[in-house]
Amino acid sequence: MNKRTIGAQYEDMAVLFLQSKGVRILERNFRNRFGEIDIIGYDQDTYLFIEVKYRKTSRVGDPASAVTVSKQMTICKVADYYRVCHHFSEATSCRFDVITILGENISWYQNAFPYQHR
Repeated sequence: MNKRTIGAQYEDMAVLFLQSKGVRILERNFRNRFGEIDIIGYDQDTYLFIEVKYRKTSRVGDPASAVTVSKQMTICKVADYYRVCHHFSEATSCRFDVITILGENISWYQNAFPYQHR
């Protein structure tokens, strides 16, 4: 299996996990010229921009540590574009979350990082 296929498999797992927690999935793999957001969801009046990271083992580090400041900035740029396209007001509640999958263990980091801008 290639990386994209493996990534899609674990994103599917993350979607099922989020849905079991009551999150409504709005988009998957939302892309623009700046980058991509793995999952966009909606939960309790808040839009969620979610990055999914998988590691087979912790040998190469915690999957959450792969969401660097640079990656956070990319996610925020793509989220800005999504918010403009969907006519969000300044008052619309948004959050940046990370789902990590280490082996078969899923962790959900809500509010994993603040809005990042340059």
